[in-house]
Amino acid sequence: MPLNLEDYMLPCLNKKLFGVECFGCGFQRSFLNLIQGNFAEAFHLYPAIYTILLMLIFALLQWRFKFSFGKKTIIFLAIINAVIIVGSYFIKMYS
Repeated sequence: MPLNLEDYMLPCLNKKLFGVECFGCGFQRSFLNLIQGNFAEAFHLYPAIYTILLMLIFALLQWRFKFSFGKKTIIFLAIINAVIIVGSYFIKMYS
């Protein structure tokens, strides 16, 4: 019997309580698709998945190596992530 990881995912309380998806809805399923190799489906479920992972990897490298431009780069990546998350949320809600 194969393990179904979707059975262990956290439910969205915002969606459960209010019936409206939150800005993070789809991230878990997107990450699961990403590690399973379904790259297009991962992007379709949560478009910011790749930029979030890029930011996390860069933040870990910054923590380890202390780049001189590291903090500004992390802030720039965070702003890009916020724009993608908010933009894709409104596209999803109003299309």
